[in-house]
Amino acid sequence: MIDPAVKQELSGYRQSIDNIDAALVHMLAERFRCTKAVGVLKAKYSLPPADPAREEYQIERLRHLAKDAHLDPDFAEKFLNFIIHEVIRHHEAIAADLKD
Repeated sequence: MIDPAVKQELSGYRQSIDNIDAALVHMLAERFRCTKAVGVLKAKYSLPPADPAREEYQIERLRHLAKDAHLDPDFAEKFLNFIIHEVIRHHEAIAADLKD
């Protein structure tokens, strides 16, 4: 049997985790709303879907932020790379749709 105090503490942590997960989903949705607008702008003006210089800058920036926040910079970079690849995929789809 779990001590009621431990169970209550665990429940509190889990509630915080649930709230953070919800906030992350909403923040990602907002980020993708913005990147969709960027994709439309890029497609409209025939700009490439990817911007390697911007991506490199963002990765370095995020690594520094992660380090300052005591988060593994390698994890942060993997996370951002996943998002970048998804954004580029969306930008390519937007460009293809505007050509049709």
